[in-house]
Amino acid sequence: MTCRKKYKMKTNKKPEKPINKNVSKPSDKKKEGGISQSVIRKGLTIAVMIFAALLIISIALIFVVSKKIDSMSGADAQIKLSAQGGFSCEYSEAQKLYPYADGVIKITSERIAYLNLSGTEVFAQAVSYQNPQCVTFGEYVAVFDRDGYNFTVLDRDGVWFSKPTQNPVKSVQMSEDGFTAVICGSDESFGEVVVYDKSGNQIAVWTSYNSGFPVCCAFNGDSSLIAVSTINTSGAVIVPYIRVFSIQKTNKGYEVDDYAVYTTEDNVIFASICYVGNKLCCFTANGFYEVKDNTLSRMDTGFSAIGYVKKVGNNLFITYSDGVSQLNKLAIINSSDSIIYDSNIGTNIICVAQGDGYYAINVDKRVFVFNSSGVITNDYSVDEDIIRMNFLSGNKLCVVSTSGVHTIT
Repeated sequence: MTCRKKYKMKTNKKPEKPINKNVSKPSDKKKEGGISQSVIRKGLTIAVMIFAALLIISIALIFVVSKKIDSMSGADAQIKLSAQGGFSCEYSEAQKLYPYADGVIKITSERIAYLNLSGTEVFAQAVSYQNPQCVTFGEYVAVFDRDGYNFTVLDRDGVWFSKPTQNPVKSVQMSEDGFTAVICGSDESFGEVVVYDKSGNQIAVWTSYNSGFPVCCAFNGDSSLIAVSTINTSGAVIVPYIRVFSIQKTNKGYEVDDYAVYTTEDNVIFASICYVGNKLCCFTANGFYEVKDNTLSRMDTGFSAIGYVKKVGNNLFITYSDGVSQLNKLAIINSSDSIIYDSNIGTNIICVAQGDGYYAINVDKRVFVFNSSGVITNDYSVDEDIIRMNFLSGNKLCVVSTSGVHTIT
């Protein structure tokens, strides 16, 4: 048997702490450095979060605004016409008003008057017309008694002259220089075209015996040429003619002579013609012709049913449709005969107007304004039916609606 001695551990001796030579107490400076880096990291994290939040908000706002613009679908403004500048009147009176210069021309059977935009009469001329018609040509106005025997020319300063005619007046055309051409009917011929200078002096009369009925006419830019569209129905088929006359000033006055004659084998009627510079353009109900290389040629444009034709600068603005119950379209043709704009515009075209470098069209209670290059500068939605419109001085658009005269800026 083996005996083991028991020893009691002494407790009065303190145990030695282990020594780790690689561990040292950090200094106060190191503690401060650690705190600063932590603050910077937190600050950067917060800044990134704020930036991300702002970016998300910006993207959301851009999306909302784009949707808002899309929902407006081109309508730059909703206009209450009665709140615009001008004056109010009854519908029956509004039908007698034509925007012009800085106001409107008022036409009745007894008077021709020029009113400012407040409705105040500036000047007036007494007349006696059974069926008065008013047409504006830039700075000039012509008022004639359709199927009557008189016409009057005026501008914003007053009446230039009022002339009687030997035969009933069918239509009147004026040039940029103030020349006037009056198409009249006749019992002894197909009709005649009478040309007057700026002072109202008759300088020429062309009577159509062989070319047919005069339909319309147009001056070129410097009034040195006048073209007349006629239609001859005396034969087995309809034959259209374009008669062109030169206008030259001499020591004895003006001389008007034959210049050219154009025709085509197509069985058409040239219902409107115009000059773009010295280029003659002719339009039928569904076609566009030009005088090129001394030949009247049809242009391949694909227009089916042509409505209004207006010249703005050297560009042609043409409204047309592809047939009955089809949407109306607007095409713009530049001086090189290229179509620079062609688009649907609406169902019902009410009226169009051209000014110094601008074009306006009223369709389906919307008014679109284009510059001469075919760019839409304004698009308004109006709350009333428009009767007619025109550009005033400074290219301010003036409309005559069912409630009166109003300006749109």
